[in-house]
This record gives sequence, C-alpha cells and structure tokens, in this order.
Amino acid sequence: MKNKSSYSPVEVLPAISWRALSALLCALLCTLAVPPRAAAADAPAWMHAAAAAPLPPHDEKTDAVLLYSEQIVNVQSADRIKTRVRMVFKILRPGGRDYGMAAVPFNAHRKINGLRGWCIPAEGKDYEVRDKEAVEVSLPKIAGSELISDVKEKLLQIPAPDPGSVVGYEYEADEQPMVLQDVWIFQQEVPAREQHYSLQLPSGWEYKASWINYSEAKPTQSGNNQWDWAISDVPGIRKEAEMPPIHGVAGQMIVSFFPPGGASANGFSSWQQMGSWYLNLTNGRRDASTQITQQVATLTASARTPLDKMRALAQFVQHDVRYVAIELGIGGWQPHTASDVFAHRYGDCKDKATLLSSMLSQVGVESFYVVINSERGSITPQVPANVGGFNHVILAIKLPPNTSDSSLVATIRHPRFGTLLYFDPTNELTPFGEIGEYLQANYGLLVTPEGGELVELPEQPSAMNSIQRTAKLTLDPQGTLSGQVSETRLGDRAWSERERLRSVSKSTDKIKPIEDLLAGSLSLFSITQASIDNLNQTDQPFGFHYTFIAHNYAKNAGGLLLVRPRVLGVKTNGLLETKESRKFPIEFEGPSRDTDTFDIAIPAGYVVDDIPPAVDADYGFASYHAKTEVNGNLIHYSRTLEVKELSVPVSRADDLKRFYRIIAGDERNTVVLKTQ
Repeated sequence: MKNKSSYSPVEVLPAISWRALSALLCALLCTLAVPPRAAAADAPAWMHAAAAAPLPPHDEKTDAVLLYSEQIVNVQSADRIKTRVRMVFKILRPGGRDYGMAAVPFNAHRKINGLRGWCIPAEGKDYEVRDKEAVEVSLPKIAGSELISDVKEKLLQIPAPDPGSVVGYEYEADEQPMVLQDVWIFQQEVPAREQHYSLQLPSGWEYKASWINYSEAKPTQSGNNQWDWAISDVPGIRKEAEMPPIHGVAGQMIVSFFPPGGASANGFSSWQQMGSWYLNLTNGRRDASTQITQQVATLTASARTPLDKMRALAQFVQHDVRYVAIELGIGGWQPHTASDVFAHRYGDCKDKATLLSSMLSQVGVESFYVVINSERGSITPQVPANVGGFNHVILAIKLPPNTSDSSLVATIRHPRFGTLLYFDPTNELTPFGEIGEYLQANYGLLVTPEGGELVELPEQPSAMNSIQRTAKLTLDPQGTLSGQVSETRLGDRAWSERERLRSVSKSTDKIKPIEDLLAGSLSLFSITQASIDNLNQTDQPFGFHYTFIAHNYAKNAGGLLLVRPRVLGVKTNGLLETKESRKFPIEFEGPSRDTDTFDIAIPAGYVVDDIPPAVDADYGFASYHAKTEVNGNLIHYSRTLEVKELSVPVSRADDLKRFYRIIAGDERNTVVLKTQ
C-alpha cells in the first residue's frame, strides 16, 4: 500500500492545496511570534449574511463548514486578470481552527491587494485584521524555498477561530497570467453551503468550461460577456486511508478563455496545444555551453557504448547537481538554462531535466520533457488539458537503435519515436532504467516538437519491487529463538531504506530499520550482529544481514510448544476494519512481490504434532500463498505476497478486507510441538 516514507522527493509546482498546509502555517506564525493586532470592527454585511444562513449537511465529526465562497474573475486582456475572492467558514470543533488562517500565494506576476479578515465570535464583538498584520513567508514544504525571493505567501491569522466562531477573509489578485486558464476547486475536505464563480471576458472572447468529478452546473449570463455559476450543499471529502489523491477526486471546473481568433500564445484547449506552449517556454534552455560540452567529454571518455554514456551522464545529474526547488520564471514552469544549472550545480526538477537533456544531446541522444503529477491519479485521460494538475518534470529518453539491456525496464514503444526510456533525474536513489512507484501507470504530458501528447508511463514487473527474506533459525526447549536473517530489497523497497539511512552517521542508528522490523513481530529480542549491503550502490540490490535472539518466542501450553512459523514481517492491513463504509478506491503504491522463507530447527526431544494448513488466496488484484512443511527436524515456512493491480474499486473493498483477514490468520497460525 502507499508508504509515505518512500515518497520520492519531487518538486511541487503551482498545483498546491493551500488549505491542506494551514496547520503548518499556523505553527509557523507562532514560531515567528507575530500575533495579529485585531481591532474591534464590524464584519461586512456579506459575511454576516453567510453566518446567518443554515449550515450545510454534516456529521458530528466535521471540524468546520464552508458557509460561503465567491470567486470573481475579470479577464481584462491576455496579459492581465483581476480576481476577487471571499471565503467564510464556521468552526465547529477544535480541529477546525486551521481555517482561521488565510494563506495566499503571490509572486512577481501575481500581486495581492486588500487582504482583510474578520471573526464573528460566538459571543462578543466582531474582530478585524488587515493586510498590514499579514506576514510574508517562503513556501512551506519546499526544499530550498528560503533561497527564493519572488514566490512567497501572505499569511493572515484571523483571531479567535474557536468552535462556534465564524471566520472569513477577502482579497484581490492582480495577475499577469502564465496561461489563459483558471481552475475553480469548489470541493474540499469540509462541506460547503453556497459557492459562486463569475467570469467576465472582454468583448469577442469565448470560454470553455470542463467539469471534473462533479455534475456540471450550467451558468447564467448576466450582462455583456459575463457568466455566473452557483452550486450549493457540496459534500466534504472525508479522507480515507490509501485513497486516490485529493486533486484526483475533488469536484472542480477548469475554465479556458480565448481571444477572438482562437487560442493565443498563452492559451490552449488541448494537450497538443499545451505541449506546444510548454515547449515554447523551454526554447533555447537546453543549449549546451562550452563547459557542458567539456564535462560530457570527461564523463564519457571511458564509456564503451551509448548506454554507458547515458548512465554516466544520468548519474552526474542525479548526484552532482543539488536539488533545490526554484519557482522562477512563469509560475515555476520555465526552467533555468542548462548552462546556469551546470555552473551553479543546483536546480529543481525541470532544471535537472533540462541539464540532462542538454548533456544527452552532446552524445547524440534525443530526449523530451514529460510534465507529470507525482501522485498517480491526479491526471487521467478524462481530465482536460490544464496546467494546474501537474507538479513535476522528468525526461523521456529516445534510446538509440539496437540499445538493449535487461535493466532498462521503464520503457514504452512510441509509434513515432521508437523506444522511450523514462527517467527522473530528481530521484537520486532510483537507478537509471527504472522509475519509482509514484510514476508507474501514471499519466504525463510528453512534450515533443509536434506538441503535447498525454501518455501512460509503464508499470514495472512486480518482482522488481520486492523484499526477499530468508532466515536460518534454531529453537531451544525453553522457547528461545535465535539465528540469522538475510534480506534483499529491490525497487522502491530498496529506495525507502536508502532514503531513511542516507543521512544517518552513527553506526548504531543504521540498524534502526532492523529494530523496527523485529519490534513489529517479536516482544523480547536483541540484535547480536548486523550489516548492510550496497547502501550507496543504487544499481545493486540493497541488503540487510542480522542475527538476533528472541526469548519466550515459543509458548508453553500444557507440555506443548506453540511456535509461530511466520517469524518476521507483517503483511496484513486493518485499513478496512472500520464501521464507516468506503467511498473511494483503495490505491496500492505500486506492483510488488515479497517473499519470506524461514527454517526453524526443532529442539531436541520434540516432534511436530500439528501444522497449519496451506493458504492460497488469489483475488486478481493481489495474491497470497503460504505453506508450512516439516523436513526432518526443520519447520520450513514460505510465503509470497504479490500486488498485481494498482487500484481496488469500492465494489471490491469487501474482497480486499477478506484478503487481509486471510493473511492475518496465516500470520497468527502456530505449529504445535510435543515431546517424544
């Protein structure tokens, strides 16, 4: 299933759920010690009207509700858009206090004016805070954002966001748009009562509105070239374990606007046009400098084949160019030039992709940008072309003819370009030839000289993302278990451990993953020896080797010894063991195949009296096979868990629950030993 600890360190581009970051931002304000200087002042009439309206349908677990929202978009020209935003929330529970924070992003092309906030408390006078009480901070959760001066946030803390209070804010944005497109995301985690979106276009302009994950609401036309949409009682999205990304399930309307004559230089209505728009942003950015040419020659001097050259260049960009998220250019989309990235030795995802593409061109290898979202499910073929759905950039490398190697698995056959190999130069711990789980079976925009094309990235074989664990163990008559274990990890199973250990300096801390694994399966244990294979050799399997002693492992029951043959590793999952019905599909992180093989030597004077039955469960989306056998004085236990599909629909949630219960039962089974 999804394991956030194994999430790839990818860049966040403009598609950000700002409300989801509010808790972090509140903490940041506290750290800055900048309390809002609230004044007693009446909240505006539109906010009082919203506060007096009935609440939307909700349950007792709802932390807050959105009473009213208004987004008025005034397109004045292809180079200027003015937007007014109003939001009103009612806080119902302590967890809803986060909605007392207004977090508004701005940059060199987007100015924020008139930011004001109010609180109508359950008792007492209204409070008001103004723009001068706001603080400007670097983007949260963005590596290196403290180095960025032109993309920040205005944070305005509204006072007294306590249960029973109504909080609201408004602001105006004056923007030089990167594209003639807007996204109205009207569904979020809390229920909403009344929401409005208005679009004003210049004379002769047209628009195209596309609705996603929600029934289309028809607009009313008011005045000349102005349209108004209104929706009410939008249910909130209650988060579920291992659900699709919020961006992939939230109701939203994507609006594209076109001047007379059709799409302009910063407008598009198709993936093909969006690809041409992005390619235009990158014109000249991949041109190689003399220094790049010299570095390529040095790196590839000893390479014997084109594949060797590609590997050498990929490794350089992966490991010698530091990742720093830099939201510069047009809304964070335009990369720096390859020469700048090379000279400074740092850049974000699009910068690293640009440098690698430039270096590959020096050895005669063509490559293409792929704009993608690092959360699979955010973009699907049903989603219309839009910039807001993407947050990452990787490369598709056109392999030279007759290039063949078993390590090159992240490939597709393209009808025009031949074999394309996908590669993420931002991901330092995934070897060339592979892609992480977050990219597999994901949709990205392939940017070519002919424009853009939405393509599905390959899904790698499950065996390439695996844990192979073997153990040789001995049980004594007192129930103490001891022995040695070896683990070999591939794919993201290896990535997660390398990522966890890459900054660990103390040797004692390097065995922490082993301790965590043992603690999940054993009550009393001690590690007597441990070692790691290929921590930094990402093109080789990662491995753990360790020996341990577990006291009181076997339980004495009336002269019998009860031994659990599944010694280590928990594969079951209780995410569906809830009273609430499931609303969203269950998403696996990626295809995987894990195996355990444990041999336990039976203590002298004991024989096997009973063994658990074999388990064979195959539900299509995943399978589990386990077997316990006796070979002489050895208990031999083996099992395999394979994830074959990446999503389980709600209609099969009960099957997945049964599947996990079968695994849980096998993991609890015991072998019964009796004295001879």
